[in-house]
Amino acid sequence: MILTMKKLLLLLFILPALSSFSQQYWNLKNDGGIEWQVKPGQVHSDHIEMSGKKLSAIVQYGTDSSGNMHLSRKLVFPMLRTIPNDTRGNLIREFTGNVTDAATIDGHKIAETPACFSIRGILHSSSSIKKGVVLERTVFPSADNPVYIESYIVRNRSVSPVSVYIPAVDSNIITDESKGVYGAYIINTKLYNGGTQKISPGGAFHFWVTISARKKCESLNYYADLYELEKRAALIDGLQDKLILNTPDPVINRMFAFAKIRAAESIYETKEGLMHGPGGGEYYAAIWANDEAEYINPFFAYLGNPAGVASARNSYRLFAKYINPSYNPIPSSIIAEGAGYWNGAGDRGDQAMIAYGASLFALTCADTIEANDLWTLIEWCNNFLLRKKTGKGVIVSDSDELEGRFPAGKINLSTNTLAYGGFLYGARLAAALGKKDIAAKWQQEAKQLKKNIESYFGGVVEGFNTYKYYDGNDKLRSWICLPLVMGIFDRKTQTQQALLSPKLWSQNGLLTQSGSTTFWDRSTLYAFRGLFKAGATDTTIKYLSLYSHKRLLGGHVPYAIEAWPEGNQRHLSAESGLYCRALVEGLLGFDPLGFNEFSIAPRLPKDWQQLSLKNIYTFNTQFDILVQRVTGKYRITIWEKGKSKKLFLWDGGEPMHVTL
Repeated sequence: MILTMKKLLLLLFILPALSSFSQQYWNLKNDGGIEWQVKPGQVHSDHIEMSGKKLSAIVQYGTDSSGNMHLSRKLVFPMLRTIPNDTRGNLIREFTGNVTDAATIDGHKIAETPACFSIRGILHSSSSIKKGVVLERTVFPSADNPVYIESYIVRNRSVSPVSVYIPAVDSNIITDESKGVYGAYIINTKLYNGGTQKISPGGAFHFWVTISARKKCESLNYYADLYELEKRAALIDGLQDKLILNTPDPVINRMFAFAKIRAAESIYETKEGLMHGPGGGEYYAAIWANDEAEYINPFFAYLGNPAGVASARNSYRLFAKYINPSYNPIPSSIIAEGAGYWNGAGDRGDQAMIAYGASLFALTCADTIEANDLWTLIEWCNNFLLRKKTGKGVIVSDSDELEGRFPAGKINLSTNTLAYGGFLYGARLAAALGKKDIAAKWQQEAKQLKKNIESYFGGVVEGFNTYKYYDGNDKLRSWICLPLVMGIFDRKTQTQQALLSPKLWSQNGLLTQSGSTTFWDRSTLYAFRGLFKAGATDTTIKYLSLYSHKRLLGGHVPYAIEAWPEGNQRHLSAESGLYCRALVEGLLGFDPLGFNEFSIAPRLPKDWQQLSLKNIYTFNTQFDILVQRVTGKYRITIWEKGKSKKLFLWDGGEPMHVTL
């Protein structure tokens, strides 16, 4: 039975009750961060990933059953390669000790009781170690060195002096030379400014711990914590000054701001240049056709972060090395600093992912030289897709980006919808580059593929007149959102209802398949983008708000995650880019049409009077967009740097065309 609008409204009525499944530990801070004030007896732990150009740190923190501090670290050094030099061939070590374990205060062992934690790209904690004596901890990776740092201050707020003893540490772990691509590695743990310190009332004592790694032939460097902290803070502050979202919802604003950090920090300085990596304790110094080419690279074209743009260009350069006259598939992943590749799932639709992502990136960057450099890759990928067409006009691939975790047949909706995007944006790029014949050809291919998607995949699944993910598919799948993302609205009403029905929607977002317990944030974030583009604003904003509260302020914070149960909800980086794209391309309806033109369709939620997106670094320029409700219409103001304002009145119907 097809779900009626009455039933959909009932689902929206019960939606607020879902929030009870997610306990809120955190609150927004005025400084742009979030804070968890630990309640007496509260037991809770969490993990966060933070990255720099030469390492990544996954930090476990929280309170144990005794109310004491729990802290451990998993450190990844991606450029210190191990054997076999494969996808997971990163030097990794876990460190579970706490600096207070061997420390004393007034001759007594320290019991550290956390009072609060805060996060803004850096993890802070404040704990009691004696009545009136506070231990402040600041945890972060270096922005550009292979070193993890914990900076400490002991503050004496009591009326009596105290004596604090922090034992000096300078120890090395030397790895097995036969297991390293570059021989043996040295992991050094060093405590600076240790010893016994007498602290007067109102006084403080500063020390810090570093964990660094290097090749055996290299010398140990001195690392000053405050200097490294300034570099990390400068990275975070710089990101907050770009692509600034301001809506009436402070949680969405803050989640967007945090997503920029996670998206842009996970870039590694490899021997093959800057490479964005998903992270998660496994995926570094390597690129994927989905995570990088499709998900994150188009986002970097908006953000104005030089490292992000450079890593995007570099990823396409590396993929282009594998184009070939025989039209064998490009590998799904290029690994080990570019030294190898992984193609274990065959063709996952990778050419469609690359063609779509690279065309969108090139259009939005609007750099003719770079676009011409990317053209060979884009043209090859689209030609590859044309050679994979069946007699029914749809495109074959071995699997999809889930690599066989769930069935996908030999012809799946994901590959075909992304291929449609590759032709659509590829045609726009061809037109911008003056390649009129190819533009016309690909426009026609997109038009025909849209029809073929409808005829091949369209059908009733579990009572919803939506899409069959593959031939013979009889269960709803989360990726039925993809046609909406690409502006294919033939089945938008029933697809929307299917996505938000109890068969797919869960307290954690979309289930991958109805009847399962598995969820991946990437499809949830794609669905938000597609639902917004389809005009379901007032419905979608409720679900986005619920999701944002859970991810930013709930039990596992503060970023979008990869999946569950796989990976323990690790903070893979590209998903944060997808969160931002759900707002930029979804809610705002931003869609590049050429090198200096775009369409926009910002349908505001009914309770919102305005929305702005400032410091957009796109089309080789910088501009702001302000959307306001006025007399039943939208007033859209666009400020391009160095130029006069442009004012538009939009009726909320067809997307509005803007030329800069």
